[in-house]
Amino acid sequence: MAAPTASLHFDAALSSALAARGIRRASVTLHVGAGTFQPLRGEDVAAHVLHPERAAVGAAACEAIAATHAAGGRVVAVGTTVVRALESAALAGAPVLTPWQGETRLFIVPGFRFQVCDLLLTNFHLPESTLLMLVSAFGGQRAVLEAYAHAVRERYRFFSYGDAMLVSRGRA
Repeated sequence: MAAPTASLHFDAALSSALAARGIRRASVTLHVGAGTFQPLRGEDVAAHVLHPERAAVGAAACEAIAATHAAGGRVVAVGTTVVRALESAALAGAPVLTPWQGETRLFIVPGFRFQVCDLLLTNFHLPESTLLMLVSAFGGQRAVLEAYAHAVRERYRFFSYGDAMLVSRGRA
């Protein structure tokens, strides 16, 4: 198992400042597996199988997301595993997000149609990883590769305790 790390960027002061601005927070339960961090092997992306990860999206999170979208707000997923949990729940309860728990093997690649998440806050992930595939699917491959080139040039920190980026859903 591994710890989800994107939320490590949120200390008490930042969480309080966001709450003071009216930004609501909802939680999901994640059980991140080591398979999330395994690199892609081989040329055929479709042949890659993710290890299952357990997740639970409760009624409170579903209600908060529905209220946010109804008010014209945006849902920010903090971490790639949160995206996988929310989108897995959406696929299970389509067309409406409903409480869900179970195992997911959802492998998000460019072309995936996101139903829940509008923005993604995540760390800079390793090349050839399933996480980078998800980020590319979310933000558009060209935009994400340009952001990564900038990050390398400017010596951003990668990995779990590195710098983070806020990604808007883009075009492939």
